[in-house]
Amino acid sequence: MKRFCVKTCSASNPACVIEFEGVRISVLTGRLIRVETGEFCDEATQCVWNRNWDKPPFTASAQGSRLVIKTEEVEFHYSKLRKTVVKVVFADGMKVSNFSRGVLPGTRRTLDMTNGKVRLGKSVVSRKGVAVFDDSSSLILKDDKIIERGRCRDRYFFAYGNDYRGAIKDLYNLTGFTPLLPRFALGNWWSRYKAYTQDEYLSLMQKFTDRKIPVTVATIDMDWHWVDVVERFGKDALAKPTDNLIDRVVYASMPGWTGYSWNTDLFPDYRALLDKLNAQGFKVTLNLHPAQGVRFFENQYEEVCKICKVDPSSKQPVCFSLADENYLRAYFDVLHRPYQREGVRFWWIDWQQGKHSDVKGLDPLWALNHYHTLDMRDEGKRALILSRYAGVGSHRYPIGFSGDSAMTWETLDFQPYMTASATNVGYSWWSHDIGGHHMGYKDDELYVRWLQFGVFSPINRLHSTSNEFMGKEPWKVCKEAEKIAVNYLRFRHRMIPYLYSINYMTHKDGRALCEPMYYSYDCKEAYKAKNQYSFGTQLVVAPVTRKSDPHTRLAGTSLWVPEGERYTDIFTGRIYEAGQYEIFRDLGEMPVFARKGSIIPLYRDAYDNDISLSKPLEYWVYSGDGEFETYEDDGDSLDYEKGVFCKIKTAVRQDGNKLTLTLSTSGDKSVLPEGREITFIFKDVLKADISTDAKGAAVDGNAVTFVYDGGDVVVNADNCVFARNPEFREAFIDLVSKFQGGNIRKAATFNRFLKDENAPLTGVRGSFAGPIKELRKICR
Repeated sequence: MKRFCVKTCSASNPACVIEFEGVRISVLTGRLIRVETGEFCDEATQCVWNRNWDKPPFTASAQGSRLVIKTEEVEFHYSKLRKTVVKVVFADGMKVSNFSRGVLPGTRRTLDMTNGKVRLGKSVVSRKGVAVFDDSSSLILKDDKIIERGRCRDRYFFAYGNDYRGAIKDLYNLTGFTPLLPRFALGNWWSRYKAYTQDEYLSLMQKFTDRKIPVTVATIDMDWHWVDVVERFGKDALAKPTDNLIDRVVYASMPGWTGYSWNTDLFPDYRALLDKLNAQGFKVTLNLHPAQGVRFFENQYEEVCKICKVDPSSKQPVCFSLADENYLRAYFDVLHRPYQREGVRFWWIDWQQGKHSDVKGLDPLWALNHYHTLDMRDEGKRALILSRYAGVGSHRYPIGFSGDSAMTWETLDFQPYMTASATNVGYSWWSHDIGGHHMGYKDDELYVRWLQFGVFSPINRLHSTSNEFMGKEPWKVCKEAEKIAVNYLRFRHRMIPYLYSINYMTHKDGRALCEPMYYSYDCKEAYKAKNQYSFGTQLVVAPVTRKSDPHTRLAGTSLWVPEGERYTDIFTGRIYEAGQYEIFRDLGEMPVFARKGSIIPLYRDAYDNDISLSKPLEYWVYSGDGEFETYEDDGDSLDYEKGVFCKIKTAVRQDGNKLTLTLSTSGDKSVLPEGREITFIFKDVLKADISTDAKGAAVDGNAVTFVYDGGDVVVNADNCVFARNPEFREAFIDLVSKFQGGNIRKAATFNRFLKDENAPLTGVRGSFAGPIKELRKICR
C-alpha cells in the first residue's frame, strides 16, 4: 500500500560505528551511544527512526578487557567480559556505574481502574546523570510493513547529566519529533460518555454558545453508532470469539462497543449534525473501539467484504486484523475517510483490549496510533488523534488520553505530577478526564480545582460518564463555582496564542509545555516541588489539589521560588521572592506565576469559538528582562512545512524605572492579517509615561494599543511605579475579615497582630496560622 511508510534515516553513520566480537557500538552524540549484540538492526523500529547523525569527535581505545569511548563530554567504558557499558565518566570527574539509580519517572499507559498515586514507568533522564533505553523488543518498520525482529539486545545509553532538555531533544532526534498540533486542539474540549440524541447534542453545544463559553472540540462518545446490536440485529451480531480472554470478556459484556454505522434513532441526519457543528466552530471527534471488526449490520459491510474477499451472504464478521493488508485498506478507505470528508476532524482511538494481536509482538494500540497518524498525513491533513500511551515514541501520535479517572481529590492530586513527569519520556501532550470520569463523589470545589488544573495543563478536556448527575457542564454546579469555571474556560481560550507558540517550540525544539522544575534548576528544592511545574517558558503553576479549610475558606499548596527569581501571581498580583512558601488561595484563585521579564500573548477576549488570526491580541508584560516569540500560521494545514508562517518577537528590557519593549516579525509576513489590533499591558506597573513609535497608538494608563502591520515597533515606559505587595496591616485585615467564626473570638484572637505583626501565633488555630505566615513572608 505504501500508505504507512515513514521517512527515516535509520542506519548509523558508518564513521560512528565500532564493531568487534559480535558487538556493535554506534556513537550518536558526545553523550549518546547505541550498543547492540545479537542480530544487528539497520532498519527503523517502532521507537527509533533516525540514527544517521553527524559524527561527533571521539576516540576508542582498548584498556585491558574494556573498550573506552571518549568524547568531548564523557567516557563510556564497555566491558568485553560483561558485554555491556559498565561505567560512564563525565568531564568533571563524576563516575556513574549503577544506571538504574536516580532514573526519573516517565509515564504509564493509562489511569484506568486507579485512584490517586500509581507507579510510573522509567524514563531516559536520570538524577545521577545516566539512563538506559532498551529497544530490543521493538519491531522493525520496513517500507510499510511491520516485521518481527531477530534475537538481539539493543540499548541506548543517555549520559546527559542534568541536561534533561538536551536528553529529550536527542530522544526526539532519535525517534522523531512531536507533530505540530492544530490550533483548535488547544482550546476547551467537551466530552461525555452519554447517548445523546442529535437534537440534545446540538442543544447542548448551543448552550455553550449562548452562555459565551468557548469550546473548540466537540467529542461524541461511542453511542454515535449502534450499541444495542444484539437486541436490534439478533445473536448473529455478536463478534466472533477469540482466544484472548480480555476480548472474550469485552465481547460478551459490551457487544456493541465496535461500530461504524451512525445510530439513526439518535442521529437521523448525521451529516446535518456535522455541518452545523463545524459551522459553529466546533471540530468533531468520534470514539472508536475497533477490536470487534466489521459485522453484517454495518452500512459498509458489503464494501468491506469485497475488499477483504469475504462472502457478504455469509454474514460472517470481517475480523479486525493488523496482518491483513486488505483489512487495513478497508479500515481507512471505507470506514474512516468518508466520515472525515463529511466533517469528522479526527478520531478518539479507545483501544482497551491489551497488547494481544495477530502480529507477534505488535501492540494494537501502538499500531492504530501509528496508522491513523500516517493516514491523516497521507490525506494532506495535520495529524491528530486521541489515544492511550503505547510506549517510548508515542509522542509522535498526540494527543494522549489517560483513561477513566476516579472523581476524587487523590486522583486530582496525582495528575499534575504525572503530567510533568511524562516529559521525561518526551510525552508532552497528556489529556485527562478533567473533573473525573466516574465513581468518587460530587464536590463543586473539586470540580473547580480540577478545571483550573485542566486550564493550565496540555489539553483541557471536560469528561464524565453517563450518570445524569455527573455532567461537567459549568451550569450544573453552584452559582459561585459556575462563575469561576466559566471565567477559567474563557481564560483557557484566551491563552491559545501562548499555547500555540509553545506547541511550535515542542515540535521544533523539543521544549514541552509542562516541565518539572528540575529541568530549569538542579537543586534538591526543584526535585521536591513535585506538583509545581513550568507552563511554557513564561509561567510557573502550583495547582491547588487539596480541599479548603471550612473556617478560612482557603486551600493551601506549596510554592518554591528559585534563587534570583521573582514570581508574580498573574491573578492576585502577589509577588514572591526566592524561598519556600506554603500559599493559600480561595476558590476563585489558581496559583499561576509570571517570571520576571515574562511576556504572555493572549486573545483580548474569549466569548466565542473564534481562533482566527484576525482576533485582537493582548500581551501581558512583566518587569525585568525577557523575550517571547509568538508563532503564527493558518492553524490547521501543512503549509507551515513550506515556510508559510511567521514569528512575532517581543522583548522587554529594564533599566531602573524604565522598561523598553521591542516588537518585530520574521518569516512570511503575508500570514499576518490586516488591521489586527495589539495591546500591551505592563501588568506590574501602576503608572508610567508610555510612548511609542507605532502609528495611531492609543495609551490608556499602563497599556498601549495599536494596529500592527509586521514592522518594527518600540514602546517605552518611563518613570515606572512598580507594583508591590500591600503592607501587612492592610492585607491582614482583608484576610481575617473572611475567616468564618464568632466575631468576639476573632477580635480577641487577632487584634494583637494589628499592633505587632510578629506577635506569637500562640492560641491561633492551625488552619488560620498558615495564611498569616504567608502574609508575614511577602508583605512589607
